Amino acid sequence: MINTVPVPDRTATAAVLARAAVAAGYAPSVHNTQPWRWSAQRDRLELFAVRDRQLVAADPDGRLLMLSCGTALHHALVALLAQGWTAEVHRMPDPTRPDLLAALVPAGRTAVTPEARRHFEAVRLRHTDRRPVGDQPVPAPALAAIEAAATGPVRLRLLSHDQVLDLAAVASRAAAVESDDPRIRVELAYWTGRAAPDGTGLTVDVLPGQPPQTTVPDRDFGRTGTLAVGQGHDRAASYLLLYGDDDEPMSWLRAGEALSAAWLTAVELGLSVLPLSVAVEVAGTRQSLRGLLAGLGHPFLVLRLGIADPDRTGPPHTPRLTAQATVERTVS
Repeated sequence: MINTVPVPDRTATAAVLARAAVAAGYAPSVHNTQPWRWSAQRDRLELFAVRDRQLVAADPDGRLLMLSCGTALHHALVALLAQGWTAEVHRMPDPTRPDLLAALVPAGRTAVTPEARRHFEAVRLRHTDRRPVGDQPVPAPALAAIEAAATGPVRLRLLSHDQVLDLAAVASRAAAVESDDPRIRVELAYWTGRAAPDGTGLTVDVLPGQPPQTTVPDRDFGRTGTLAVGQGHDRAASYLLLYGDDDEPMSWLRAGEALSAAWLTAVELGLSVLPLSVAVEVAGTRQSLRGLLAGLGHPFLVLRLGIADPDRTGPPHTPRLTAQATVERTVS
C-alpha cells in the first residue's frame, strides 16, 4: 500500500509536484523522444510510459524507452529536493498497469542544501554534445565522482584503453547492421526531420556538420547538421559502460536514474557527456558488450566523457514538449 501525506498538506504539495514534473521535461531521452507522461495529483506524482514515442524499429523491447523515463524520474526527484521535499519512490507499483512506471509520494519537508541547488541548476544546463572533446584527459577524481553517482543495482565501469578499442569495433559493427535496416533508417529520418512532433526530435543545429574524428563512432544520423565539430579527436575521452545485474524492465528504469545522476554530476564538474546507444540496440553487439563485463552484467548504455573545447560554443539545447503535453494535473 502506498502511503500518502496527511490531507491538510495535499493542496500545498500539488503545485510542488506539478513543478517537479515540468522540470523533469529537461531530462535526456533517446533521439529526444521524451517518451513519458506525468499525472500530478494532490498526493502523488505518477510517471507513465508513452508507447507512441517508442523507437519501434531500434528499440522494440523498450530498453531505451524505459531508460529515458528513468532519467525523467530522477530529474523529478532532484526538482523535489530543490523545493525542500523528499519523496518515496514506488517503481512499477501496479502489475495490471505496465505503463505506470513509478509513483512519487511526498514524504515530508527537508532543508534545501547547496548540493540540491547545484543538482537542480545542472538539470537546466545539461545537454548532449556530439563534438570531439579536447586533448586534456578527465581528472581521476572527477571520474570517481561520476562512477559513484550511479548507485544501487545499476553501476558504471570505466573502460581500459584496450576495452575502448574493442568497443569501437563493436560500435562499428552495430552501425553497419542498422544502416542496412530500412526500418531503422526511416525511423531515424522521422526523429531528425520535420515529421517529428513539435518539441521533440533532433534539430540540425545539434547534429554534426561533418563526421567527427573519433575512436568510437557515434551514430550515423543519415543527414548532415550544422554543428561545427572542429578538428579535435576523442583520444583524451573516457568511456564508461552503464550496466546492471539483469536485463529486465525494472533495471532499465533504474539505469535511467543512474544515468541522470551521473550526467548531472558530470555537468557540475564541467564535463561533456555523449551517450552512445547503437551498440546496445543490436542484439549481437549487445552480447559482445557483455564480454567487456566478463559476462557478469548486462550493458544498457555507453557514456563518453571529456572536456569540451573551451574555444567553441557548445551546441544548443534540443527542443522540449510543452508542460501541457506532458503533465496532467488532477485536482480531485
